[in-house]
Amino acid sequence: MQFSSRFTIATHILLCIAMFEDSQKVTSNFLAGSINVNPVIIRNILGQLSAAGLVEIKAGVGGAYLARPADKITLLDIFKAVEREEALFHFHENPNPQCPVGRTIHKVMDGKIDTIQAAMENEMKETTLAEVFADTRKIIDEE
Repeated sequence: MQFSSRFTIATHILLCIAMFEDSQKVTSNFLAGSINVNPVIIRNILGQLSAAGLVEIKAGVGGAYLARPADKITLLDIFKAVEREEALFHFHENPNPQCPVGRTIHKVMDGKIDTIQAAMENEMKETTLAEVFADTRKIIDEE
C-alpha cells in the first residue's frame, strides 16, 4: 500500500518554514513554488498542520511559522496530522469462513500487522524535524 503525498508535502512545508521563517515570509505561494504544487494544496495541508499544533499561520500575507521547536516535532506528529489513513494495511473484512485460510487469516495476521505498524510508528517517533533539517542543510552545504 502506498500513502498519499500529503506526508512528504507536509514535511517539505515544515522544512521550508524552518529554513526561511527568519529571512522572509513563508506564504502558501512561496511554498507552492518550492514544492511545485497548487497553492490550494499547500493551504489545505497548512490547515491540517495548524490544527495539529505544528504551525502557526498569520492571516493575510503574514506567513507560516513553526508552532514549536523543530526538535519537538517528530515525523509521526507530521504523519498523524495529515494522513487520513493511519493504518499501513487494510484487511479485507469478510474472508470465507468455509476456507481454512479464510477462517484463520485474521488470527494469523492481525498481531503481525500490529507489530509492523508499531515498528513504523516507533521509527517515526524517533526522528525529529530538526534531524531532517540538519540532513537537508548538510546536503545543501555540500552542493
